[in-house]
Amino acid sequence: MKLDHIKISALLITYNEVNHINEVIANIDFANEIIVIDSYSNDGTYEKLKKLNNVKVIQREFKNFADQRNFAIDQANNNWILFIDADERITPGLRQEILEKVNSDTESVAFRFPRQFIFQKKQIKFSGLQTDTIFRLFKKGTAKYREDRLVHELLDINGKTELLNHKMLHYSFSNYESYKSKVEHYGKLKALELFNKGVKPNAFHFYFKPFYKFVSNFIFRLGFLDGKVGYNICKLNAYGVTCRYNELKNLIKITPK
Repeated sequence: MKLDHIKISALLITYNEVNHINEVIANIDFANEIIVIDSYSNDGTYEKLKKLNNVKVIQREFKNFADQRNFAIDQANNNWILFIDADERITPGLRQEILEKVNSDTESVAFRFPRQFIFQKKQIKFSGLQTDTIFRLFKKGTAKYREDRLVHELLDINGKTELLNHKMLHYSFSNYESYKSKVEHYGKLKALELFNKGVKPNAFHFYFKPFYKFVSNFIFRLGFLDGKVGYNICKLNAYGVTCRYNELKNLIKITPK
């Protein structure tokens, strides 16, 4: 196979991302194929996507993140898969690094990207987010997402991996309420994951784990250096743990024995 024939399929899964969709599609215009799996958005996201000639859009019911991502992988036609979320952006340096890696004789089959969190145009340097990396580029046929992880999904990879140098930007939340909504959604999915594993919550889960989450991120991982924004991030991430176990408790309560 000639290196100059190597092609990239860029994949997204979306739900109500009308404020991000045009920018993220433009951000990945170097891909040879762009496929979006939309979970029946009702804010105009789907209508915007249908107007883009360089995008293939498929509407599909959302079950969980791993299931939706694996379905997207199955639709791809090219040698390399580039996954990106609607609130992520590839910097010029990362774009060049991606193209260099896929057009090289690399033995690596998957690449992790460092991520830089952005909140209201401010870089979040601490708050437990400073070491965040994520797999976003891999050879087709070498990786699938684990179906038992419904949120913060893990990629099972068969082969050598590598960490790239340039960062991806992550505009994970625009304000306090939007991030609160996101952690509540993730908490519900995580609760279902734990329910399927037979976890029974107790006082340790309800009280110690949220407390430790906040202290770990705000004190030990220097969230206080991010100021008020850091405090809110650490507080909401701890709140997400509380949501997780409250939802798990409710699932157990309403499930027939």
